[in-house]
Amino acid sequence: MTAPTLDSRTLGRWAFNGVAGGVMVFILLPLIFVIWLSFFRQEIPSFPPDGYSLKWYSVIWSNPKFTDGFILSMQVAVGATIVGLLLGVPAALCIARFRFLGREPLNNLLLLPLVVPGIVLGTAIYVFHVELQILAGTLPIVRDYDITIIGSLGALVAAHVLLVIPWSVRLVTASLAGLDRSIEEAALSLGATPIQAFFRVTLPVIRPGIVAAALFGFVVSFGNLEMTLFLVGAGRTTLPIAILQYLEWKIDPTIAAVSVLQILLIGTAMVITDRFVKLSRVV
Repeated sequence: MTAPTLDSRTLGRWAFNGVAGGVMVFILLPLIFVIWLSFFRQEIPSFPPDGYSLKWYSVIWSNPKFTDGFILSMQVAVGATIVGLLLGVPAALCIARFRFLGREPLNNLLLLPLVVPGIVLGTAIYVFHVELQILAGTLPIVRDYDITIIGSLGALVAAHVLLVIPWSVRLVTASLAGLDRSIEEAALSLGATPIQAFFRVTLPVIRPGIVAAALFGFVVSFGNLEMTLFLVGAGRTTLPIAILQYLEWKIDPTIAAVSVLQILLIGTAMVITDRFVKLSRVV
């Protein structure tokens, strides 16, 4: 009885799977290391560890900078995601449905925050806020109400909206590209108004793109550091800034524990989102 021979196709499949597995391990290795480090018992990380403990997770909740930073990051991310979707979805509809002068430059402008470095974007927005505050001080109506722009929560949310809009436009436009316009035309011919056709026909089709845009916009806003450093007000810290400030004075597994909680938060959001809307349809 002869032994089975391996053809080139089988060897090629094994080699491909081996390379893919190696790349996957290489990508997940930092994540595994951070999770492992969060359970070290000693304050100064060293190998091999002296033991394992959960005390660093309790340290997070006893530090007000982490809790206040988490709350502020959630407020900014949720607010920026909602406003970004309200602006990005109509913009995507206009770009995908209509042909007008300046359509391509407008599309590139809406996607520009994805390619502009965060430090450059933060500096430019801060200068804009300063000029806007000076202009507001010269207007009698605004001056009477003592409106503060620099370092305010509203200004920070407005800046983070710029991070959400590109994801909204890009993902919703991709969803609209696969929509058959004849379905909408059939709804209109049967007596539906344009608004009814949008909510009953178009919106269910592009819903995966909207949900994916909300998820990615939230993640980008929640974890933003470079731009937020220039715009956060005195006495306020987002979670990424709180982590950076903590690392200036101490290096212990607390930061790893914070990172694990962030990973769990984002992972849970993605699992719940994929439960209702399959992200693989648009991502």
